Amino acid sequence: MIELFIKGGPIMWPILVASLVALTVVIERMVFVIMVKIHRQPKRVSEILMQVERGDFDGALKTGTGCRDYVARTVTYALEHRDKSVSDALLRAANWELKRFNRGLTVLDTIITLAPLLGLLGTVTGMIHSFSLLGGEELGAPQAITGGIAEALIATAAGLGVAILALIPFNYLNSQLEEARHDLEDAASHLELYFVKRASNCAFQTMEVDA
Repeated sequence: MIELFIKGGPIMWPILVASLVALTVVIERMVFVIMVKIHRQPKRVSEILMQVERGDFDGALKTGTGCRDYVARTVTYALEHRDKSVSDALLRAANWELKRFNRGLTVLDTIITLAPLLGLLGTVTGMIHSFSLLGGEELGAPQAITGGIAEALIATAAGLGVAILALIPFNYLNSQLEEARHDLEDAASHLELYFVKRASNCAFQTMEVDA
């Protein structure tokens, strides 16, 4: 492996750095996803929403306070700020949670694009090195010329390998982000519908009193 790395030329160093960055991000994100799944408590979220349906806001807040489920945190935050604007509170809390899921994805996306380009750059520099030997004293030494071609192929393979290996966890992490967005939107819709219904009932009762 070390010999192949050396034969790949100087462009192998930035490819190595990109692969280490990608590996670090993937490990950190996978640990994050595992912890999120461990802390998920859908039954507790359902209990909070049921308490809200009954109008028991204090009970819902008590159930949600301290819960490490990201949906429960979002709903609890919205209930804490219901006197101001439930929709704004839901949007703010949901954005905070989605930002946690989105962290590192930009880095992986950049590496997936950058690694093949670095490999292509290694291809170009390797071919330049090979063609520069033509017509020189090394013309009679095919090994010197094929060394440049080997440099080009190794760098290309390394760049593509890094991109392929980073693409798989990138797509998985994106699917987790979409799943989190769906869960948050579902809970937010449930909560907003309740408050819209409550506001409509209050307005209807007010009209009856005025009549």
